[in-house]
Amino acid sequence: MRLRSSTVLVLAIVVLMAGCGPRGETTSNLRDRKVKVTTTIGMIADVVRNVGGARVDVIGLMGPGVDPHLYKPSASDVQKLEGADILFYGGLELEGRMTDVFVKIARGGKPTIAVSEDIDPQKLREPQEFQGKYDPHIWFDVTLWQDAVRTINTHLAKLDRGSKDVYQRNTDAYLKQLANLHQYVKTEIGTIPQAQRVLITAHDAFGYFGSQYGLEVRGLQGTSTATEAGAQDVRTLAQFICERKIKAIFVESSVPHRTINAVQEAARSRGCTVAVGGELFSDAMGKDGTPEGTYIGMVRHNVDVIVKALR
Repeated sequence: MRLRSSTVLVLAIVVLMAGCGPRGETTSNLRDRKVKVTTTIGMIADVVRNVGGARVDVIGLMGPGVDPHLYKPSASDVQKLEGADILFYGGLELEGRMTDVFVKIARGGKPTIAVSEDIDPQKLREPQEFQGKYDPHIWFDVTLWQDAVRTINTHLAKLDRGSKDVYQRNTDAYLKQLANLHQYVKTEIGTIPQAQRVLITAHDAFGYFGSQYGLEVRGLQGTSTATEAGAQDVRTLAQFICERKIKAIFVESSVPHRTINAVQEAARSRGCTVAVGGELFSDAMGKDGTPEGTYIGMVRHNVDVIVKALR
């Protein structure tokens, strides 16, 4: 039987990682240089930069517009994984095609941390189509993301004990910023008329956002974009839009816009008009150097776009 190219690549990464040098460095070895950190999604990379400050050198594998559900590790990713002192990823099968790689790396001794590992399972969503698995989009509830920040702090301090106080100060300062962000989201969403608090997007990434901040959320695709929407899904969602007289629906930066455009057309064919309210950042942040290229800026952008379209 021939192995698929993605499977071969995963196996190659595992073999190379098994042949890497020392499994993690001592604290003394890190005193004279920065901690090398590799992450998956940009939101995690941004947290590590805020917590680590000048003590870390961060590489994020997945840039703007990249869908982590479908991401395949490239050959260049091997070097980025190999050269890191510690790895952070989302977990909860967010990076579906890389899960086996992370398991193998962790077994080899390199710190490989799912930032969701310390979140109380009772706070996690279990979408029906996931068959008992949890929704991985935890960053859309700012209070859950604060737990992820604490996890990152814990593991950086464990690896680089000499900088423990630095990490804690940075963490405390960043958590205050996130507390302010949480309040901003609550206040702004509260200005949308109750009947219009319905968020319709390309895939079900905003479930935690809706649960925490009081919106009804509908996604054309499921929690993972690996599951494609069919014609019946489009028709059903269009009918819902017409029945509820929804004012706007939203595209996502990491999902092809054609799916939402199809819903808009299906609604129009039923005699009702719905606008595309704007582009939201769901599984990836914006470009580096822009406000949306940070976690806080991304969330604020999303809130502002949603409120403007629905209010």
